[in-house]
Amino acid sequence: MPPRIIVSYDDTDNDRDALALGQLLATGGGELSLAYVRHAQQSDREREVLEEREAEALLEHGTELLGNPDVPRHVIVHASTGDGLRELALREQADVVVFGSDYRTAAGAVAPGVSAQRLLNGGPTAVAIAPADFRSHLPHRVGQVGILEDGDAAAAATARSLAGSLGAETVADEEEHGDLLVLGSTAGGQSGRVTLSASVTYELETATVPVLAVPHSKPVRFATRAYAEA
Repeated sequence: MPPRIIVSYDDTDNDRDALALGQLLATGGGELSLAYVRHAQQSDREREVLEEREAEALLEHGTELLGNPDVPRHVIVHASTGDGLRELALREQADVVVFGSDYRTAAGAVAPGVSAQRLLNGGPTAVAIAPADFRSHLPHRVGQVGILEDGDAAAAATARSLAGSLGAETVADEEEHGDLLVLGSTAGGQSGRVTLSASVTYELETATVPVLAVPHSKPVRFATRAYAEA
């Protein structure tokens, strides 16, 4: 079964970065969807209908940027964006949730925002984060997928699978992150949850390529594709 990938999307520039990364991860046949979290329902019916329409229009614009109006869209009402996405991911049996970096992040740097941090701290799915301004460097060519393990083999399995889907090779070198970096949970972490050590978190926060943090003992299986020579 191809991986199910949810992009957290609110039509800001940094979430357009997430959109670009989600599209890249879905290259090998992943099932992509977009999600927007509203933080409250309006008691006034007319205002509620208006906000519903605005949320739907926002996600529709995201599908237009993808060039695929049939991409599924989810509007969630939850006080916490991170917790709302966690609940959606469990309900949809998602494999990956994709975020852009925090809105204050310098171009080319990776910085998880509050919502991404919630899923990086014990979340049930892999978490992908795009560098700021990732959207401006299309098309994205991934020649190497970096691996940073921390005692759990799920990161390496994910990296090999992802590399196969992108026609890339893997590289396990702490000094070489490749074009996309897969991070592993700590060996002592809870099975099925993302648990990053301080050293791996440091690598995430200093990365200049997209990162994918993988839950303990729960690799993401991407579909391998055959690539013709250019």
